[in-house]
Amino acid sequence: MITDIDAGLLQKIADLTGKPVGAFNIRKDSGCEARQSTEHIAIDARADGKPGIDIHIKPGTRGEKCYIPVIISKTGLSELVYNDFYVGDDCDVDIIAGCGIHNSGCDESRHDGIHTFHIGKNSKVRYVEKHFGEKDPGQTGGNIMNPKTVVYLGENSSMQMETVQIRGIDSTKRETEFHCEAGSEVVVTERLLTHGRQEAESDMLIELNGHDAKGRVISRSVAQDSSHQVFRPVVVGNAQCFGHVQCDSIIMGSARIESVPAITANCPDAQLIHEAAIGKIAGDQLLKLETLGLTPEEAEDTILKGFLA
Repeated sequence: MITDIDAGLLQKIADLTGKPVGAFNIRKDSGCEARQSTEHIAIDARADGKPGIDIHIKPGTRGEKCYIPVIISKTGLSELVYNDFYVGDDCDVDIIAGCGIHNSGCDESRHDGIHTFHIGKNSKVRYVEKHFGEKDPGQTGGNIMNPKTVVYLGENSSMQMETVQIRGIDSTKRETEFHCEAGSEVVVTERLLTHGRQEAESDMLIELNGHDAKGRVISRSVAQDSSHQVFRPVVVGNAQCFGHVQCDSIIMGSARIESVPAITANCPDAQLIHEAAIGKIAGDQLLKLETLGLTPEEAEDTILKGFLA
């Protein structure tokens, strides 16, 4: 049964209001709350008995969406889930994941998810993963999420991956891998905000193995209060390819940020670039907004929203 709390989580992590259209699997408190396959997208429990699902998308599937959100509303619950995606050739699909936790007690609630994608030739996948956490007033239970994503891109395929974590997650360790064949392309957009004493760590590897493979990473983060962030993106060029990593961060309060991009070229025709910048909000930006009638707090919030948009 979907409660009002569950509905709020689903709206925040997957923009869902009511029953989704198309294929979906809604996981709640380590169980399957609802599931629906379509003519072209099949969602089944894993054959190997591990917790999680297998998603098979038929070759030529276009214009369809698949929703696989996870919600946790029990304090003290911990789970490890395995989801495998098999995308056929010549597809163009959206996959909307994400995890929301509502912790109503003093025990740790934790979701660890391992997603593996096998993307066929000439296919396009847009993958969105949003994380959100909240607690009942006065409760101290931690909200923990540790996602791992491994993607195998076939020839001339592409993935646009968008990850968002804005408030409420006390600790997260993210691992991401892309293995790119000839003509394939991956574009990763990462947005992150930490506050309080939150910890966020992200390790990313992009292997550009095939001729004319491309990889781009755009990371924007804000660290407030006493939070701590670590981002280690690595791009490896093993053929004629192009890779670009851009990391921009705003640091506030007594927060700490480590941004450690790395590039490795194992082919003379590999073109790889990395950029990283960390700084505070410019005083003239705040002053300009305050002269327009905003309070200092409103001016700061406006700048942060624009930066993370």
